[in-house]
Amino acid sequence: MPGLSPGLPLPVTVLGGYLGAGKTTVLNHLLRHAGGQRIAVLVNDFGEIAIDAALIESREGDVLALAGGCVCCSIGGDLVGALRDVVARRPGIHHVVIETSGVALPGAVAAAVTLVPGAAVDAIVVVADATTVRARAQDRYVGDVVMAQLSEADLLVLARRDLVDDAAAAALGGWLASVAHLRAGTPIVEAVRGAVPPDVILGLAGGMEPSAGAIRLGGRLRLTATGGRFAQVSRRLEHRHDPHRLAAALAAPALGVLRAKAIVQDERGEAHVVQLAGARCEVAPLGQAVPGSARTLGLACIGLRGGLDEAAIDTALDASRL
Repeated sequence: MPGLSPGLPLPVTVLGGYLGAGKTTVLNHLLRHAGGQRIAVLVNDFGEIAIDAALIESREGDVLALAGGCVCCSIGGDLVGALRDVVARRPGIHHVVIETSGVALPGAVAAAVTLVPGAAVDAIVVVADATTVRARAQDRYVGDVVMAQLSEADLLVLARRDLVDDAAAAALGGWLASVAHLRAGTPIVEAVRGAVPPDVILGLAGGMEPSAGAIRLGGRLRLTATGGRFAQVSRRLEHRHDPHRLAAALAAPALGVLRAKAIVQDERGEAHVVQLAGARCEVAPLGQAVPGSARTLGLACIGLRGGLDEAAIDTALDASRL
């Protein structure tokens, strides 16, 4: 498993959602299918999270050692300090996931991440229970918290989708789009028993290759093994591109891109990474020129099968070419 791309901070995913929404189910599925990624999970208190016992290898103080080189650390009331410790003392970690408490606003947690040198917010992923989110959002006591959580999502995971019929799901989708104040471009991913591929939650780790379990089709399109619901389009980039123009093009909802990562050279030959996570799209310099071989230059996009527009992605690449 490759490490972080040179010059990039440690990516942090904030996993939010109201009490009982299914965050821990999504997290356990992620840890069971990490595919070689070493993930550090930060939680408020071990007593508040039901990490799958089969994943726990040992415990030492406020750290649980999990299968596959992953760890779970208790925040103990000091998120910034705990994250600093992960950045400083665990260089083998590929990604950090912070599971928020059920009443926390994930945007505030993401703001705290920006205080830690060497760490950067990758995405805010909010989990909502398809069977209860609408009622929770209309509750006079907690509705404002639920609505605020939804509005801060870069990616919304709709859990327990199998427990509502298609008509109810369609009505819920309309309500989420018109009433719940989702940001423009925020995609909704349906989940059953927390099953969302790691590439969708975490993005593409370390480079242009997908996580374990993917199938290569002609070197161009890959379908994840999780129910065949997700597809990936990958391209090697042989030319220079405007990274900001590419980022804006990939963020267009019509392309159907849930996650994207690109490493490109600009007009001066300097390397930039373009990362898209739902409604969040960022461009950052790698801080070094790309080596003589251009094998590290490329683009990978993930979306729902049938919704990911391969031709439009190629058009976006052509439009950003210098």
